[in-house]
Amino acid sequence: MLIASYNPKQTGDILVVILGEDAKEQKVEYKDSVVRISDENSDRVTGFNFLSASESLPRLKDVDGKVDLTQDDLNSLNEVLKNNGLLDTLELDEDPKFVVGYVKSVKEHPKSDHLKITETEIDNGKALQIVSGSPNMQENIKVVVAKVGAMMPDGLIIWPGELKGEESIGMICSGRELLIKNAPNRPGALILPNDYQEVGEAFDFAKSETLFTK
Repeated sequence: MLIASYNPKQTGDILVVILGEDAKEQKVEYKDSVVRISDENSDRVTGFNFLSASESLPRLKDVDGKVDLTQDDLNSLNEVLKNNGLLDTLELDEDPKFVVGYVKSVKEHPKSDHLKITETEIDNGKALQIVSGSPNMQENIKVVVAKVGAMMPDGLIIWPGELKGEESIGMICSGRELLIKNAPNRPGALILPNDYQEVGEAFDFAKSETLFTK
């Protein structure tokens, strides 16, 4: 997992890199221009804050929000880690986090009158249990799935979780949550046309601009 964001108006010239969920007991180490965040008990690294980030990555001056890091970016950041005495290495994550999914089955949530438990197929035929509150949820539809490790347009990060005691791995998205142009401002999963894209493919955000027309 590799999630990066840069919000200079809110946090200054700091690149935040997230590698995993926060640990219950965190260890925070300050190494000159890098802050290393890890699990106090296992030393599992959960993230870094790169200070004065635009000095290492000048292209950040044109960014505000989520950053899709390239291998060249990581080479620069790994050099920063090395120069700050850290042995950690960042690796490129090319796994798409927003994919076309197929809802194979839907059943009622035993502890909720509005939640549904879905079995939703994603890439490579893998099926996930995803709990959804979408009022239009049904079987045999194509949807957009935000997988674990996805950062939503509003900054929300998708982690594994539970909804009222039922496991939910990922999220089935609405058009408005994805900030798709002209998407209706109401709850409900974005149901894709059957011939839109193949199940498991990375969701084409550029193509989605034609999904809703006024």
